[in-house]
Amino acid sequence: MAAPQLTTDRAWRRFAGTLFLSMVALFVAYLGLAALVDPYDTGRSTLLSQGAVRPQGPRTASAVRGRDPAYSGAVIGNSHIQLIEPAALSRLTGIPFVQLSVPATGPSEQFALLGWYLQHHARPEAIVLSADAFWCADDSSFPSEHGFPYWLLGDWPAYLRGLLRFTAAQETVNRVGWLLNRRHKTAAADGWWDYEHNYLSQGFGIDPAKKAALERPVGPEPEPHHGGPFPIAERLRAELARIPAQTPVVIVFPPVYARAEPAPGSPRGAAEAACRAQVRTVLAAHKLSAVVDWRDGRPEAANPDLFFDQTHYRLPLARSLTTEIAAAIVRLRTHMTE
Repeated sequence: MAAPQLTTDRAWRRFAGTLFLSMVALFVAYLGLAALVDPYDTGRSTLLSQGAVRPQGPRTASAVRGRDPAYSGAVIGNSHIQLIEPAALSRLTGIPFVQLSVPATGPSEQFALLGWYLQHHARPEAIVLSADAFWCADDSSFPSEHGFPYWLLGDWPAYLRGLLRFTAAQETVNRVGWLLNRRHKTAAADGWWDYEHNYLSQGFGIDPAKKAALERPVGPEPEPHHGGPFPIAERLRAELARIPAQTPVVIVFPPVYARAEPAPGSPRGAAEAACRAQVRTVLAAHKLSAVVDWRDGRPEAANPDLFFDQTHYRLPLARSLTTEIAAAIVRLRTHMTE
């Protein structure tokens, strides 16, 4: 009487074993295919690399742009420096620049991008970093509310784990379709993205509520978790040590609207000034370095027509800032040859 039961048990075990092995085979096959396709073109597999950037957001596009050997200069930050046009910097300095700024990022993400860029450019000709309020957080981990694909810029184990995401599987399929389409669209290789029309379409500069928000002065107290201490000093020191001594480094304190400047003598003003002072001190240890400071009370900062909101400036101001950044780089390169 037990024989039929035994036969059934064996059949179920064989079925379960076959199912398990099939799932493992599918898992391995997918992972192998995804690694081969390299959906974000990180360069880990170059078999299908087209030498072009597939249209996508800057968070993931930075992986292919950051490894492009055509660009020996890089601009790294967030939307507070994203309107710096890399082609304009290239014209003014003679250095081919790539724009690696990613919106809604802070030092943690930006230094990860710097590391990725340095990994693929042993002797960069210039590095431009944007030091905004996010640099002045009191938490050494510099947490962000927005996700960031660190795995794209990490080691192989991290990369393979990242490929197991559903979005990565989708992008694997999307990349295959893009590769097969002879008329596929491409994004700017140098990362240039003029987001002015995005802001204008949202009513900035026109909507009365947004215009009122622009004119609202900041309070006297520091922003939460921005009153000190400032761990950016030690983190910046460590990051600068990775950059060759012969590489000019420019740190930009990007413009903010006049109403976003704290009152002189206020706790907030003192905290922000102390943070910037620490950044200056650490940067000075890198021989070829300069600060471009647009937090120095310039008259342009009081012109509402040059700002969308209190921390996002418009193209005319961005062009002036670009010229000043380029001049700083040229000076540093001149000193290098003297």
